[in-house]
Amino acid sequence: MVKMLVISLGFFLWCALAPLAAQAPRSRPATPNDNLVSFQVNGDGSATFRLYAPEARKVELGGDIRAEKTERAENGVWTMTTGPKVAPSAYRYYFLVDGMRVNDPKNPAVADFRPMVEIVPAGDTLFWQQKKVPHGLMSIVFYESAVTNSTRRMFVWTPPGYFATNKKLPVLYLMHGGGDNDTNWPGQGKAGWILDNLFAEGKIVPMVVVMPDGSIPVETFAHDLSQVIVPYVESNFRVYQDPAHRALAGLSMGGLEVLETMVRYPDQFAYVNVMSSGWWTSQMSNYEKYDQLIQAAAPKLKATLKYFRFTCGGSTDGASGNTPPTRELFTKHGITSEFSDMEGGHTMYVWRQDLHYFTQRIFK
Repeated sequence: MVKMLVISLGFFLWCALAPLAAQAPRSRPATPNDNLVSFQVNGDGSATFRLYAPEARKVELGGDIRAEKTERAENGVWTMTTGPKVAPSAYRYYFLVDGMRVNDPKNPAVADFRPMVEIVPAGDTLFWQQKKVPHGLMSIVFYESAVTNSTRRMFVWTPPGYFATNKKLPVLYLMHGGGDNDTNWPGQGKAGWILDNLFAEGKIVPMVVVMPDGSIPVETFAHDLSQVIVPYVESNFRVYQDPAHRALAGLSMGGLEVLETMVRYPDQFAYVNVMSSGWWTSQMSNYEKYDQLIQAAAPKLKATLKYFRFTCGGSTDGASGNTPPTRELFTKHGITSEFSDMEGGHTMYVWRQDLHYFTQRIFK
């Protein structure tokens, strides 16, 4: 079949994002990058930028601002510091790593503008493409997090007609993968188009979909979601405030955040989808730890869960070895789940399918 190559370079909300991160969880040793602070303003008014690039021969700071001093530490962290008294403003920047331009992977405030290609069969209109239907509102929301002691951001989709009625709606909390941020589902994931199309076809219960920034440690995110994000949404949006009207889904690293939230807060979500994720089989201490946590959470999970689903992208999905044994831990303690294993790898092709399927089966 003749195929059409559509090159999309859009801005912010509906622009596509390169799949920098939705990488499969895998065993690796800790690195300085795990807790790296990539940017800070110093007491003398200078600014310091950091990048973990242990194999690089040369790293430079590019963009609207320049570094006067660049150093490489023995642990592979490059530190670039500007001159003092930088004028207060907003500055676009990037790193040049051996001549290659690289965005700061630790900064969620990067300009969300990246190229991506869509390869679509000519004449086809797929479920994730924009159609001539009523569109929901995709809002950018900032909130203050007492868990992280910082201002954080999330995207929130509300269905067409949301502001024209007083009806309360259920909520789906949808997490991205590692290395991405809250723009991933609205951008590369096409969540807005998928939800718009399903709503227009009458295939989903009207719902609010919250897409937080999960680019913080997994356990920290579980606390931020349950202690801050959920209460914020329920105080600022017209939604139900009980577990039966909450759903939780996430891909790759976001799937680990889903699992962490489930075992830490087992009575908060009735519908759960873990996409291409699971605890690393090479770190069996994880299985010992979560075996105990699941056992403790099991009574509440059994009472709260209405639909629990694991999905994977087949044999080429890097998480395929982690998902079944993780699922078996829940089965061991009487927590039943559904499993889908479609070929497609550790890619957004699979996760768009997961979102399309999952949203049609929740809150019913």
